[in-house]
Amino acid sequence: MFKRLIEDVNAVRDRDPAARSFLEVFFLYPGVKAIRMHRRAHFYYKHNMPFLARLVSQKAARKTGIEIHPGATIGRRLVIDHGTGVVIGETTEIGDDVLIYQGVTLGGTGKDTGKRHPTIGNNVMISAGAKVLGPFKIGDNSRVAAGAVVLAEVPPNSTVVGVPARVVKQDGKRVALDQIHIPDPVKQKMDSLESRILELEMKLKEK
Repeated sequence: MFKRLIEDVNAVRDRDPAARSFLEVFFLYPGVKAIRMHRRAHFYYKHNMPFLARLVSQKAARKTGIEIHPGATIGRRLVIDHGTGVVIGETTEIGDDVLIYQGVTLGGTGKDTGKRHPTIGNNVMISAGAKVLGPFKIGDNSRVAAGAVVLAEVPPNSTVVGVPARVVKQDGKRVALDQIHIPDPVKQKMDSLESRILELEMKLKEK
């Protein structure tokens, strides 16, 4: 566990240009503190001590603003940058060398049982405010853009953007977007206004 802690701190130093020293990262970075406390909570969880597991995880959430369920499985060298508002669900699995920014949710949709939360591959980056919801996998070396809502599996070496998220780059090549099936927001608004006008006209006729 001590070796993993050193790896976690060094991973932050490698990825965060603002990090000045090992001690600064170890004592002052909320992401490191949350991961450190999660490893303890996960130990209790795996050894059938759910109350202690929850106690540690909730204490970590209050201290850091990062909520990680004690059942979540976290790999090596996870970096949670800034971290406020990060939520990681019980059946989430996170690989090695993953980078997560603030406001990220690795959660469920409420429709699944058993495995309810995502599996994150190795060397994945999930940008600020992204939501990954459901029991599917984000492939190795993939990137999830800020604010994206991912509801389906993402192939390895991909970049996804949007709501719902779609692949815009894979294996270093841009993916041609299907312009035919992308909803036109202007047309949607016009249709909504037309529907409202018809509704008001019907009400006037009734009077």
